[in-house]
Amino acid sequence: MLREKFDLTGRVALITGSTRGIGKAIGDALEEYGARVIRHNTKVCDLSDPSAIESFFDRLESEGSMPDILVANASIQEGIPWTEFPMDEARREMQVNFLATLRMFQLCYPKMKAQKWGRLIVVGSVQERRPHPMMVAYAATKGALENMVRNIARQVAAEGITVNNLCPGVFATDRNKDCLADPVYGKKVTDAIPMHDYAMPEDAAGAAVLLASDAGRYITGATIMVDGGLSIPG
Repeated sequence: MLREKFDLTGRVALITGSTRGIGKAIGDALEEYGARVIRHNTKVCDLSDPSAIESFFDRLESEGSMPDILVANASIQEGIPWTEFPMDEARREMQVNFLATLRMFQLCYPKMKAQKWGRLIVVGSVQERRPHPMMVAYAATKGALENMVRNIARQVAAEGITVNNLCPGVFATDRNKDCLADPVYGKKVTDAIPMHDYAMPEDAAGAAVLLASDAGRYITGATIMVDGGLSIPG
């Protein structure tokens, strides 16, 4: 039965940046479907520090908690004109948003390959299609993730591992609440979205459960937009 294919009982899921916002909603949903969820924030592991990532995964392995499902959700962004964008900040965003994800994929891969089952999911951004002019580095890192997903997906598909890109649009999270609360800016944003509304964190959860479960076993290398139609050309 289809319902049984969504069952995640016995699976271990690591969601980075999962104590609030989209990451928390995804973690809650995977728990609801039976997964044991490892919640991550910077206090658990600072993704800007490569050595912290190695230590964190060493600890997971020693505890028998290496993930079957990895959702790379954590990211950072700064809004600065591209002509003034500091190189130190660009490097920091590349490390947290892209390089940390690549390394975590590498560290998760041996277990997934051995058991011939794994789910590697990145939380991208509508900025892959519609880059914000004030977020040149952030948008670039998300574009790099989308390319990485397609690259790796082809290489591991025969091993029972899927690799996908879940792309949120405008979500009412802590990161965006102040700007969306501005009536002028908020209306400008929603007017640009075909659904004329922004999303709540829970709106990403259904797609995440699909990609993480056997119900989505034949989906790989895909970019799934959860953006109310914002990325539709026109």
